[in-house]
Amino acid sequence: MNLVDYSRPSSKHRKVATSFRDTSLKDILVLACSLLKQVLAKPLNLQDQDQQNLVMQVLKLVLSCLSFDFIGSSADESADDLCTVQIPTTWRTIFLDPETLDLFFSLYHSLPPLLSQLALSCLVQFASTRRSLFSSPERAKYLGNLIKGVKRILENPQGLSDPGNYHEFCRFLARLKTNYQLGELVLVKEYAEVIGLIANFTITSLQHWEFAPNSVHYLLTLWQRMVASVPFVKSAEPHLLDTYAPEITKAFITSRLDSVAIVVRDNLDDPLDDTATVFQQLEQLCTVSRCEYEKTCTLLVQLFDQNAQNYQKLLHSASALAVDMAIQEGRLAWLIYLVGTVVGGRLTYTSTDEHDAMDGELSCRVFQLISLMDARLPRCTNEKIELAILWFLDQFRKTYVGDQLQRTSKVVRPKNDVSRVPEKAWKIVKVYARMSEVLGITDDNHVLETFMTKIVTNLKYWGRCEPVISRTLQFLNDLSVGYILLKKLVKIDAVKFMLKNHTSEHFPFLGISDTYSLSDLRCRTTFYTALTRLLMVDLGEDEDEFENFMLPLTVSFETVLQIFNNNFKQEEAKRMLIGLARDLRGIAFALNTKTSYTMLFDWMYPAYLPVLQRAIERWYGEPACTTPILKLLAELMQNRSQRLNFDVSSPNGILLFREASKMICTYGNQILSLGSLSKDQIYPLKLKGISICYSALKSALCGNYVSFGVFKLYGDNHFDNVLQAFVKMLLSVSHSDLLQYRKLSQSYYPLLECLTQDHMSFITNLEPPVLLYVLTSLSEGLTTLDTVVSSSCCTSLDYMVTYLFKHIAKEGKKPLRCRESMQAGQRLLHFMQQNPDVLQQMMSVLMNTIVFEDCRNQWSVSRPLLGLILLNEKYFSELRASLINSQPLPKQEVLAQCFRNLMEGVEQNLSVKNRDRFTQNLSVFRRDVAEALRSDGHTELCILDMMS
Repeated sequence: MNLVDYSRPSSKHRKVATSFRDTSLKDILVLACSLLKQVLAKPLNLQDQDQQNLVMQVLKLVLSCLSFDFIGSSADESADDLCTVQIPTTWRTIFLDPETLDLFFSLYHSLPPLLSQLALSCLVQFASTRRSLFSSPERAKYLGNLIKGVKRILENPQGLSDPGNYHEFCRFLARLKTNYQLGELVLVKEYAEVIGLIANFTITSLQHWEFAPNSVHYLLTLWQRMVASVPFVKSAEPHLLDTYAPEITKAFITSRLDSVAIVVRDNLDDPLDDTATVFQQLEQLCTVSRCEYEKTCTLLVQLFDQNAQNYQKLLHSASALAVDMAIQEGRLAWLIYLVGTVVGGRLTYTSTDEHDAMDGELSCRVFQLISLMDARLPRCTNEKIELAILWFLDQFRKTYVGDQLQRTSKVVRPKNDVSRVPEKAWKIVKVYARMSEVLGITDDNHVLETFMTKIVTNLKYWGRCEPVISRTLQFLNDLSVGYILLKKLVKIDAVKFMLKNHTSEHFPFLGISDTYSLSDLRCRTTFYTALTRLLMVDLGEDEDEFENFMLPLTVSFETVLQIFNNNFKQEEAKRMLIGLARDLRGIAFALNTKTSYTMLFDWMYPAYLPVLQRAIERWYGEPACTTPILKLLAELMQNRSQRLNFDVSSPNGILLFREASKMICTYGNQILSLGSLSKDQIYPLKLKGISICYSALKSALCGNYVSFGVFKLYGDNHFDNVLQAFVKMLLSVSHSDLLQYRKLSQSYYPLLECLTQDHMSFITNLEPPVLLYVLTSLSEGLTTLDTVVSSSCCTSLDYMVTYLFKHIAKEGKKPLRCRESMQAGQRLLHFMQQNPDVLQQMMSVLMNTIVFEDCRNQWSVSRPLLGLILLNEKYFSELRASLINSQPLPKQEVLAQCFRNLMEGVEQNLSVKNRDRFTQNLSVFRRDVAEALRSDGHTELCILDMMS
């Protein structure tokens, strides 16, 4: 009952599961608990495997009851985000009985580890019970029983040596804070003792860094949320976090530093290599570390100075061992990460001016180390230290260099003189006090210079290290977002150098050597996006400046043209084109004004767009080549910020569409020649490219920069060709693939929405099998859980139904001037008359969604439903009668009244006013029907029965 059943409609399965919940689930839980009480009454024979198996199954049964999807949220069981269990109100007596919790705590202490961890899993669910199940006194009593159980476990910690028990207990502690406020916890009688036990348990866990890192996540979550709640505690009872939070922080810091020597000497997996886990833990620690920050800062200063001195001694020692150097560099990497973490914690915890001064004290040391490390390039490098430095720089940027701080950070503080510093500026300037004395960094302008110098250094010397280059470019990209920062950045010499020298000679990662992996070229898009944002600050209408900026790309394109014309070094040409496509996509993404975009288009057309066309023809079967080119095309077609609104005398919009049409047609025709592909090949080799083509075409159709009637007027077939390519590609894709691959569905359905909105003549001219395929895809898309897809389907269906309704309304008139449109409408009407089940099926689906589903886009669903009802009132009457007659007699009149209210005041037209009235009625109808059916768990889903 608790698993998704794909053999039946989700709504019907949900209905059966709800009935099961209301009639049977509580009895099953009571029965299972009574069996577990018998287990406690009679000691378990550990030698009897049958007894152990029986107890295991009973515990799993209880866990399944408590993990039931009570409200139909269909939450991902692998995620711990939604951690409130929506226990039904009828279960209150079970949860209010203190013997229930005592039972599972006793089972934990009396059962072997394989079974006791299941008991803890049940307790995790008990701790996650929704707050509204209890009154305030009941909730306090229930929490007290949970805390007593925690105390009992921590006072007898032998069972926690088992990894399973340990993990579930950590989850249990995290859930306590998630579902109860700190103000409630401090009022528990045993709080002071238990928080001390939890702190000691956490410290011990952090010291054993190699043991269950996934479980430590929950402990850090507990402390992060506890410390974050401190400002909101109004109780007079002491929370004691100012005592224990610094100890937790210290344990984390010292344990990570101590781990380095063991990792290096024993050749173990380095925790620093798992950056995802490291970042997650550091983001949790940042809040904890700012509690009693003076203690943490003092510790970090002491450790940093000590390790920096040891590192310098090793650098100057001729007899230094490689192992000792690796250990010292690993410790420095951890310290840099930790300094960045505590500096970033300023945004998550209340800080004082003294705390900002401490941030400056710590940051000063990292900036000194950056200078030391860069001075040793390129002879000596350490990737882990570089990645840690980038983490620190990013945290410092977010905290002290963001746009929101600019108005207070522009004051230069004279040495040892604060008299001329405005009061508003003092808080930010405070961080630069020590940095000014040691490094001469007096404000964020100097920091930005340091940032850019570091970025240029990394791009110059770390060209073959993808992680460092990627993180550096992401940092550059983050800096380039925000007008105030951009105005400051363009004045920096390092930025001016980058804008004039973005070639592989100065930045090796831009090279296209055969030794470079094609995936390494992906970061070029980020690079050119940031670089173009910087260029745009002072570009204006200076075409010469733009041409100078594009010169390296011009040279590369000319080289590719020569290679194509001479037919040699094809692999080199391919690599160059991949890099160029990624570069141009980054440039196009950043050009959001009409003037700048026009400069790019004039540069690309007619000289270089045909080169990309030839590449698609030649390497259509190689996604590594076609995907960057098609993504560039999709970006060029985006009319973001109305940048493609060319002058009235300019043909650029039509020319751009013609080039896009050629490329999409070429790719579509060529890709179909690959024939049938295996399941693991079909997306990368075919469907991914098709989805990008659909996105590009959708952007072109909805961009409002092309008058598509011009093509037919002048006999140009590019518009017809691209639509036919769309159809060919569509027919090569199965309905299941359309919905299975999210990117494909999210490009196809919005494209179909554009076609039905403005190009119904094309839709009506489709061959009947093709039109049936399209309508079937719409019908299936209506039932998907993806609201982007289902909303697009509703809108497309609404356009088609409205078109058909208007045609029927005009059918008797048939004026000569509308003969062509009348013929198109007649074709669609004839098709619907030949296939009446198509619209009936969609009406059934929409009515089912309204009545039985968790309808998240009710407005979108209501728009086509009115047209469907007006077009097929007979079938709607059958649906209504079937639903009403399926209910018990007392409810039939209630439902009949609901349906009468639904159509009250609704006229026989599809005007905006009439639609809005129907939408309002539908909202009330949905609420009333839900209320009428709520108490009956056995209601059959008659609408879906009719569909089948």
